[in-house]
Amino acid sequence: MRIRVRLFAIQRELAGTREVALELPAGATIEDTWAAVVGQHPALAPGRAYVRFARNSAYAPPETTLADGDEVAFIPPVSGGSSDSSAPVRVLELREEPFGTGILEELAARLATPADGAVVGFLGVTRSSPGTPAPGQEAAAASHAGRTVEALEYEAHPTMALATIEAIADEIRQRFGVERLAIVHRVGEVPLGEASVAIVACAPHRDAAFDAARYAIDETKARAPIWKAEHFTDGKVWIGEPARSSPKSEATPS
Repeated sequence: MRIRVRLFAIQRELAGTREVALELPAGATIEDTWAAVVGQHPALAPGRAYVRFARNSAYAPPETTLADGDEVAFIPPVSGGSSDSSAPVRVLELREEPFGTGILEELAARLATPADGAVVGFLGVTRSSPGTPAPGQEAAAASHAGRTVEALEYEAHPTMALATIEAIADEIRQRFGVERLAIVHRVGEVPLGEASVAIVACAPHRDAAFDAARYAIDETKARAPIWKAEHFTDGKVWIGEPARSSPKSEATPS
């Protein structure tokens, strides 16, 4: 059977390709796919303990059996009801174009209703101080020790990232009763000091809005397949930790 493997962020750079086409025997698993790709690109091998997997844009354990035509994504560490209103209930987007602080007002205008007594917004911006390097990037980080970050680069698995963000929005509705929510994340290069993610939560009461906004950013950073690299004058370092495939309270090792 034929399997398509997609590589992202540091894996893509180590392998020198975004995709690997494989022919595997019937009954092969995701773990077999990993072994086959590592056979072609041994530089990927040290990252196994930190990799999560997805089959056809949904997280899946390594023992999952594959079928002909399946797409398998290797996920390296990631950076981290109805309404009576005509406005959209949710705004869940990946954007290539820059946005500034005005996006919070824009999103609030699209989401808030007269019933909302609280509108909570969060804006994440790129900073000059380095973050925690992804596993395998420690040496690269050490070579830039004492330097400031000049820009950040974000890469995503678009279909899977949006599906994950949608799931997070569903969880927010179930946990906090917040239906009017925005999660907007940049992709591509983001200069220092510019916004990379915007969150807006609208609710009748402030506690729910604050809880929803905090949950939205924390879970997006921990679970959505969006990768971040810090750019320096003469190189870059990928940042992040192994992705979680479920909410924190329910997370189990993949």
